[in-house]
Amino acid sequence: MKIKTPLLWRGLGEAVMLRLGILGIGEGRSTMSAALKSEKWELKMICDRNEELCKQRGKEFDFHHYTLNYEDMLNDPEIDVIGIYTPDHLHATHIKLALLAGKHVVCTKPLIDNLADAEELLRISDETGKKVFVGQSSRFFEPMKRQRKDYEEGLIGELVTVEANYNADHRWFLGKGWSLQESFMWLYGGLSHPVDFIRWYLPNIEEVMGYGMLSPNGRQGGLKNEDTMHFIFKTSDGRVASVSGTYTCPVQPMQRESEMTCILRGTEGASQGDYMDLRYAITDKTGEERIITWEHKLKHYFRFEGKSHHAGEYQNYLEYFAECLESGQTAYPDLREGIGTIAVLKAMEESLKTGMPVKVKSPLDDLPG
Repeated sequence: MKIKTPLLWRGLGEAVMLRLGILGIGEGRSTMSAALKSEKWELKMICDRNEELCKQRGKEFDFHHYTLNYEDMLNDPEIDVIGIYTPDHLHATHIKLALLAGKHVVCTKPLIDNLADAEELLRISDETGKKVFVGQSSRFFEPMKRQRKDYEEGLIGELVTVEANYNADHRWFLGKGWSLQESFMWLYGGLSHPVDFIRWYLPNIEEVMGYGMLSPNGRQGGLKNEDTMHFIFKTSDGRVASVSGTYTCPVQPMQRESEMTCILRGTEGASQGDYMDLRYAITDKTGEERIITWEHKLKHYFRFEGKSHHAGEYQNYLEYFAECLESGQTAYPDLREGIGTIAVLKAMEESLKTGMPVKVKSPLDDLPG
């Protein structure tokens, strides 16, 4: 077994790594893989109400330290960080309990489902000094990391607009009972990824406008909410951006279209990150055109069941969070940014219902800082 290198120093000169507990091991499966392979993390415990699933994960990863009771993790002094991968409507409660127990938090997207919880979570995080990092995993794929680096180095000049989309044939989701519930919305479960790309580059979105529909395939499969959506965003400085998502229709071959794409258009160039295909293209300010791929990293990102799970990006974001905690820097998206994204998604939901432009109303608007 490979010995991991210690990350932090604790107590009287004792070198240790950050110690992680994972709540919810359906989606949390990828985070288990990420932590077990990372040099910066030690997985201490997993928690799920489904004991058979805990045993299944134990066999899969040869990790057998599980509990069915969240309080066991909260009360464990050997856990520094809790990763939350439970259903959306439970996130706020689980984050609050973790912060009050003195734990840092990684929470999968969408962060919360009710903006009424935002102010309390901010207050508790400030009072406890514990950090909340939103696991917007899409930022941590190789093409998107390179796109951000090139943008920050000014290779495309001043940003003019952003176009992001997530088009995937996710009809296999129809076999999951929870996807057919009234509470499940592809707006939050899928479109939140490209929306996060938009907010990464244009954080000051003030108005959204969009239309959506439930496709024939989605209706036949039993979906209750829109699975086909197109939106326009307007920022406070007058720039515009677009987001699109379709989830129960066939897609183009990957040579033509990636499932998820982010395009930046600037005054002196343009770039495109293709998420699932580990492909990046840029025309920089010199006019040079390049296409870069990372096929050699496929095994890092996609470890099991084809491309339906992508644990590599989870490992990337866990290691980024660890580095930020070690250095005292803020890991983004932080709690405030995560709340801002939820405010945008809520405005998008309202626009779907009304067919009208909707102003983004965030609880952060009335708070200091």
